[in-house]
This record gives sequence, structure tokens and C-alpha cells, in this order.
Amino acid sequence: MTVLSEDQSARPQPCRIAETRKLDGTLHQSSTDCGGSKDDYMDSGEGAVFGAVEPPKRSRGRLILHGLVMFGREFCYAVEAAFVTPVLLSVGLPRSLYSLVWLISPILGFLLQPIIGSASDYCRSRWGRRRPYILALGILMLVGLTLFLNGDAVISALVSDRSLRSIWAIVVVMVGVVLFDFSADFIDGPIKAYLFDVCSHQDKERGLHYHALLTGLGGAFGYLVGAMDWGHSLLGRLLGSEYQVIFFFSALTWGIFLSVHLFSIPEEPLCKARSSTDASATSALRPLSSHSNGYGTLSKDPAGTAARASIPDIRPRSFSALGEANSVTSSAKQPNKEAQKRMTFRSLTKAFISMPNHYRHLCVSHLLGWTAFLCNMLFFTDFMGQIIYKGNPYAEHNSTAYAVYERGVEVGCWGLCINAVSSALYSYVQRFLLPYIGLKALYFMGYFMFGLGTSLIGLFPDIVATLILCSVFGVMSSTLYTIPFNLIAEYKREEEEQLKLRGGKDTERGTGVDCAALTCMVQLAQIIVGAGLGALVNMAGSVVVVVLSASTVSLLGCIFIALFIRYVD
Repeated sequence: MTVLSEDQSARPQPCRIAETRKLDGTLHQSSTDCGGSKDDYMDSGEGAVFGAVEPPKRSRGRLILHGLVMFGREFCYAVEAAFVTPVLLSVGLPRSLYSLVWLISPILGFLLQPIIGSASDYCRSRWGRRRPYILALGILMLVGLTLFLNGDAVISALVSDRSLRSIWAIVVVMVGVVLFDFSADFIDGPIKAYLFDVCSHQDKERGLHYHALLTGLGGAFGYLVGAMDWGHSLLGRLLGSEYQVIFFFSALTWGIFLSVHLFSIPEEPLCKARSSTDASATSALRPLSSHSNGYGTLSKDPAGTAARASIPDIRPRSFSALGEANSVTSSAKQPNKEAQKRMTFRSLTKAFISMPNHYRHLCVSHLLGWTAFLCNMLFFTDFMGQIIYKGNPYAEHNSTAYAVYERGVEVGCWGLCINAVSSALYSYVQRFLLPYIGLKALYFMGYFMFGLGTSLIGLFPDIVATLILCSVFGVMSSTLYTIPFNLIAEYKREEEEQLKLRGGKDTERGTGVDCAALTCMVQLAQIIVGAGLGALVNMAGSVVVVVLSASTVSLLGCIFIALFIRYVD
């Protein structure tokens, strides 16, 4: 999650020109002299630099080409999720330490995400503000994937001493996993900002829809490639092993789709945008009323608010998490008081402490849900190999025990593919269930089905039953990506209606800050899983504790939702 911000005070303040607005049939004209305060030029020409002027309409083909990068990213993500634990165990990483690899990337995210987000806002490259960062992070993803899937083979060819070879293989593979995870997490922010910069409001909605669709397809195909037995195929014999075959498909998919994405829609450089904005300061540029506010805030103009209140909102409400969360994040590009402050971990913590109770409860339930989900998903293929198939990841690579373990990992990939498909299907089922049972019941049902399914998998391990119950993983995935953000949207709508009834001033609390705090729960869940799950497995002596832990946390989340989550009718 990259938080976009602007330091308005660092730039020369432009002059405001006369602005004519029509409010309730009456023309009102206002003007501001040079050197006004920061609050006096919200709708100035400067705002056009950061997307205040409507970009041209983009074709469907352009938007699909732009979204293909999400297919490639999720394809590689699926490969990592399916194979990271088996690869780490196969190179000799102790069982008590194998979850720590998930701890480093989210910690780096807390420290560096605001810096990268702010840096991309001020990038003056001739290629645009976002694409240089997307390219750099994309290359780092490829390097991490190379080290992750090929590190063992390369070290085995270079180092002859067995003990030394094991140490170096562990180091190289762990560096590859951390580098890939770090880059794949960070690249999502610039990709979304790129879409917001070059698209109109309607095209943003369409673009986010294609992003969500291609993300699901990429995950399904990634798990599908991992589920196939490449070791005995022609490609496997040609390239050396199934990991090299999977790397070949992953690198090819990512390289092609990243290149297509970077050339899909032209991006105007920041310096060129500034000069064109200054030149057009006297023209009648129409500011976008839906994006004239600051990061996640309501309008600061009471008159403008009254005018907009008389116009019905004809924008269709999106039920996807991307539609709800990222549509408010797009306003981060606008220069007002809240956007001037750089978003840091400290400011997010302060926002979390000061937020109303129902928002804080939603963050806690989101943390419980993601902790349960990650417990299961990150180690599911290892569970299939060790518990369901009774294989041994520490055995010699040419032994029967290791071959059985690999077969379990492949079948686990089929289960995760079922998860991706069921997630996409359930997202449509939610639309039909929503009018009948409401958001809170959908939220509770997602956690309950996941908790019940994972408990059955852990207590009664069976191949067929486990694959069937993998469909509940998709129910949980769809729930986590949609319901919490829709609840935030409902809370905000209720607050706006109450403000209108009271006739009070707009709240300074922004939707974007709440969405940022909610998104940070994902990284916090990853830190909890990385710090504690390895020690828990070591104490229990069996990987089955992973699935049972996921079930326990999910059922605790059910209880928390029932008792503390407030539903807006």
C-alpha cells in the first residue's frame, strides 16, 4: 500500500484566476490575489498537475493492456505462495525458522512505503512519474524470482562442500524471497497511481474492474502451472528440473506483461505537466468536482458542497475492494492541508488511536481475518506434502519420500487454484446475497465458513475432502477483499448524512486514512504469522498446527464480528 502525498509548501504558490460557478441558478464569481494562503488555492491551476483536469477517455483495449501487469504479478505471487515453503525446506532451512522469511518484507514496508510513494509523486523523469518506479520494482521482482527458484541449482553447481553449499543455498533463496515479496508488494501502489494519473473517473472504475478480473485469472493460472508435473516432461529434462520450468513460465509471463503495461497508456512527465498547466491557467479548465478534495477528505467548500448535494450521485457503487478503496485513494493527488503531511507509520498509528470505535473494531477483525488466512495460505502446499501425502521435504532429492512430498505440493497447487476460482465466483454470489442478509452477515459467514473448513481439513486430513474444502478459502479471500472496505464506505455515507442533517461543518477525518489503516492490518498480520508460526510448528512437531491455528483465529474473528462490528442498515 503506497500512500500518495504532496508537500505543497515546497513549491511556489500560483496565482488564482477569476472563477465563475453556478450555484442554484445564480452565478457567483470569486478571485484571489497572488500570495494567498495555502487554503485559498485549492482549485488553482497547480491542481491540474496532479490530475485535477479530466484526462481523455481511454479505450477498453488500452485499459486491458494496462491491467495485464496485474495478471503477471498475481501469476508470480501464486508461484511464490505455492513453492516458497517447499523450496526453503528442500535447501535445509530448519522448521523453526521457515516462517521468518515472511517477517522481513512487511517490516520494510512499514518503513519505506511512504518514502517511495512520496518520491514517485515528485519524479521528474521524461518517462513520467510512475513508470520509472514500476520498471525498477519489476526488475527487482524478476531478480528475486530468479534467486528464489534457481538459487539452489546455481549454488549446487558452484559450491562442492555439502555443509557450505546448504548455508549458501539458504541465504540465496531467502534473499530472493524477500526481494521478490518486497518488490511485488510495493509495485501495486505505483501501478494504481499510474492508472489514476492517466484516466478519467469513469475509466478508473473500468480500469480497476479489469485489474481485479486479471488478478484473479493470474492467480488461477499461476497455481495451475505449479500443479503440473514438469519434472518428467520434455521441458523439465531440457531445463533441469520443475523449478526451472516454473521459473521459465513466470519470467516470460512477467516480462511480457510488464512491458505491455509500461507502453499501454502514455504518461505525461511532471515538468511538462507543470508548464502546460501554467500556460493554460487563463483558460476555462474545469476542475473535477469529485476529486477536488484532499486525501480521503470531504469538500472544504461549503458552497460547493451545497451545489453538489443538489446533484444526485450517478456513479454506480462498486462492490469490489479495489473499487471502494482505490477510488478514495485517487484523491491523494490533490493538494490540500491533509495531503501536505507525509503519511508515515507514526501518523497511521496516531490515526488508528484517534479513530472512532467502530473503525477500530473493523481494523481488529480485519487483522484476525488476515492472520487466519495467511496462516493457511502461506503453508498450505507444505501441509499437503507432509500431512496429506506423508512426504519428507528434508529427504534426498532423488528419494521416494521427497518425490511423494513434491506430489503433495503439486496437488496443493490444484487446491489453491480451486481457491482462486471460487473467490471469483463468490464475489458475484455476494451481490445476490447482499440485499437479503446484509454486509455484517456476509462478513460473519465468510469467517465462519473458513474456520469450519480449515478445522475439518486439520482434524480429518483426506485428499478429496481437502480439495473440496479448498473452495472455502476463496470465500474467505473474497470476503477480506470486499466487505471491510464496503463497511467503511457505509460508515462514511452515514457520517455525511448526519452532517447534512445537523448542518455542521465537514469532518476532517478522511476515508483514505481509514483505508490506509485497514490495509496496514494485512502487513501486521504477515508480521504476526512470520514471527510466531515457525515457533508454534516447532513446539507442536507437526505442520497440522498451521491449519488448526488458522481455524482457531478465524472462529475468534466470528465471535468478534458478532459482538463488536457495527452494521449500518
